[in-house]
Amino acid sequence: MSTCSTVSWDLDEPVSGTAPVARTWLLLEQPGPWGAKALTSSRLDTALGRALDAAVKGTGVRIALVRRPGRHADRGTPAERTVYAAHTVAGNGWLHGTTIEDPSRLLGLDFAALGRGDHRTFDSVLGGRPHAGDPLALVCTNGKRDRCCALLGRPLAAELAASGTGGVWEVTHLGGHRFSPTVLVLPHGYVYGRVQAHAVKEILHSAREGRIVVEGCRGNSAWERPGQAAELALRSAVGEDAAEALTVVRTDGAAPRWEVTLAHRDGRQWRVTVVQGASMPPRPESCGASVLGSPARMEVTAVRALPVTAALAS
Repeated sequence: MSTCSTVSWDLDEPVSGTAPVARTWLLLEQPGPWGAKALTSSRLDTALGRALDAAVKGTGVRIALVRRPGRHADRGTPAERTVYAAHTVAGNGWLHGTTIEDPSRLLGLDFAALGRGDHRTFDSVLGGRPHAGDPLALVCTNGKRDRCCALLGRPLAAELAASGTGGVWEVTHLGGHRFSPTVLVLPHGYVYGRVQAHAVKEILHSAREGRIVVEGCRGNSAWERPGQAAELALRSAVGEDAAEALTVVRTDGAAPRWEVTLAHRDGRQWRVTVVQGASMPPRPESCGASVLGSPARMEVTAVRALPVTAALAS
């Protein structure tokens, strides 16, 4: 029986513009098994998971659980947990980390401030500090969410860890199971699909140098999906790989057509036309889907440089 990722690959479904949307990621270490909705179906206290899920709604913060690659036997409650927070908007991006013993302390965070890119609440409440190590590679491995994530994600995480690659974690859910294995790279917030270990190593090497690899990239989680597709198309068009170079200034329109304005840190601006189409023929969007779907696909139809006067006016 074909998996959803095999069908998506065979049909050459584009990955651009399919990344999860989150301006700020909050990652909590939770070893052991995970259920489909990991915040409330893991060894994390269920009431705490529900409270955290409710607290971040509408703030731009997305919470995910992480664990070290390897076997996930239930060994009880860890004495100390690693926590990361990362803001992914270009020009104000950061990645901070800390360790805590009591995960309920996360409820003391100002999630609205975190979503705006203010790390002071993370630092003051949890003792956070800037992350000084390797970029993080977060590999989706939650087989209870979709079996492709376990079949393809767990071997990738294990291979990366065994090769000595730093910053590798398993993560609960990044969406887009059919693009497995899928990886979130922090601090810059770019998500990749259908990646192999050698590609992840190249992506991480580039991230250490503040650069982005466009091939296999699903988009930057800071932007809505039309903005993700527009940014990647512009990077390809102008040959720009600096992670902090481009920002989505505004997005006009609504499905199925948007005009996305992007700015370069040097002052240049562009307007990119993005049209939403449907992926045909219908296919399973996840291995657990009972009906076939036609997932939306973002197609860039025009990239136009704006004159300096128009750029200033916009």
